[in-house]
Amino acid sequence: METESEPYVRLATLRQLHQAVADLNTARSLADTLQTVADGIVAGLGYELACVNLVRPDGDLVVAAFAGSAAAEALITGRVGSRPSWERRLSMGEAWGELRFIPHTEGWVLIEDDVPQWHTEGPDPRFEDEWHPQDRLYAPMYASGGGRELLGVISVDRPRNGRRPGAWGQEALQMYASQAAIAISNARLRANMQRALVRLEREQQALRASEESFRQAFEYAPSGMAIAEMGGDQHGRLLRTNDALCRLLGRPASAMRRYSFADLVHPEDVGTLLRTSAEGGRAELRLGRRDGTYVWVSLRNSVVADTADGPRFLLTHVEDIEERKRHELALAHRASHDSLTGLPNSAELRARLSSRLCERPYAERESAIEALDAAYAGDGEHIFRSEGFDTDSVGGPYNHHVHTVAPDGETDDGTKGLAVLFCDLDGFKSINDRFGHQTGDAVLVEVARRLTTGVRDGDTVARLGGDEFVVLADGLGSADAADLAVRLRNAIILPIRVGGRGVRVGASFGIGWASCGMSVEEVLQSADQRMYIEKRSRAKVHRRAG
Repeated sequence: METESEPYVRLATLRQLHQAVADLNTARSLADTLQTVADGIVAGLGYELACVNLVRPDGDLVVAAFAGSAAAEALITGRVGSRPSWERRLSMGEAWGELRFIPHTEGWVLIEDDVPQWHTEGPDPRFEDEWHPQDRLYAPMYASGGGRELLGVISVDRPRNGRRPGAWGQEALQMYASQAAIAISNARLRANMQRALVRLEREQQALRASEESFRQAFEYAPSGMAIAEMGGDQHGRLLRTNDALCRLLGRPASAMRRYSFADLVHPEDVGTLLRTSAEGGRAELRLGRRDGTYVWVSLRNSVVADTADGPRFLLTHVEDIEERKRHELALAHRASHDSLTGLPNSAELRARLSSRLCERPYAERESAIEALDAAYAGDGEHIFRSEGFDTDSVGGPYNHHVHTVAPDGETDDGTKGLAVLFCDLDGFKSINDRFGHQTGDAVLVEVARRLTTGVRDGDTVARLGGDEFVVLADGLGSADAADLAVRLRNAIILPIRVGGRGVRVGASFGIGWASCGMSVEEVLQSADQRMYIEKRSRAKVHRRAG
């Protein structure tokens, strides 16, 4: 039977409970929330001791907050109880709704387990519902939702009125545990959000620092840097260039944005650029300056993605290699050219001649096609080509090779071939003997100049050695080659001024023809023999005239 004072006590307790629940939502951190939960038990629900045990990520429960006894708080806060021991507790005793009450008559078996415990000694109860010092009351806290995830357990001790809580007290504790679970979940969510915000801010700061570092590295790099679009209608267009590249090409950044590297590359290097425009591509090529000249550069590409699935850009590093390239070309030129006259030397002459010759004679190719013609009973070459074969490769590995042929005989039959003019200077030894080698060298230089002036662009004038020169002139017939030899001889025999005196040398020419199936030495030997024959013939004519 309820006494007259109990409604007033209950009303006061309800007000205190309302304030305790309100305080749960004012805590600023998870630690503050846990302590507020423990303090609310003592301040609002009328218990002398309260302990909050929080589930850790590994499943065990740690004493996270304590209220009502400074000594107990110092002794057990931070200690851990295993999950199996707690599950044993929550399955014992009496179930008061969500609460679990373990009377002292059963709880004595729990005294030695690993769950942190604290209780105050006192006299045995004098009446049935009096609280015993070793009674235990637990309020589990579950996360909201259908999973009933255990967040922690509130344990209470020593009600101030000395009696076990009745139905109303049990309901108040259970409701408070439910509100505490919500407050703890919210505090965790806030803490996670705060950590995420801090992490995001740090990532953004790192990104800004990285972007600034990249900007400075890009802008102030000692060598050229460029960023170009990849894909789309504007593929290859330069989006950004640094000062070093603008200075190298003599173009302002605003003008560079109108170009791609394909617009600036030397026409002969377009293929090289296209082959190396992908990620990791490297190329050595020439880029055009504003003044119309070209500079040798080394390009190195890498692909940069704006975001995980965002647009991709091509980052190109441009290094000035003009000096190195000039040195390499100079070394290559010295290795392949005569140091005195600047003409291609013997090795270069043989290399150029060899590139035009193959081991398979042209006549053998024609015989193979005739055999195909007979086999197909008709247009053999037409059929062979219509089926995807190259008749130039019949019987040999010379795909796409243009066979070199020679005119037949001394008469001009209309055939155009590669003429090889072997030139030997007459009277040069006497110049060396009379005036010295310095004069002889000057004569060789002037002869080389006159030969070079007398041929077409694309023809080769080489110094074979000593006073011997060779001219390679492609696309000539027999009469064309003879006319060329006469013009070159007439240019050579004119007086040469050296050191204030005029000297003369003669020239004998032998005309040979390069043809597939011949070796380089056979071609040169043929022209040399014809030159020797011409020299002997001219000597006989000279003796008769004398």
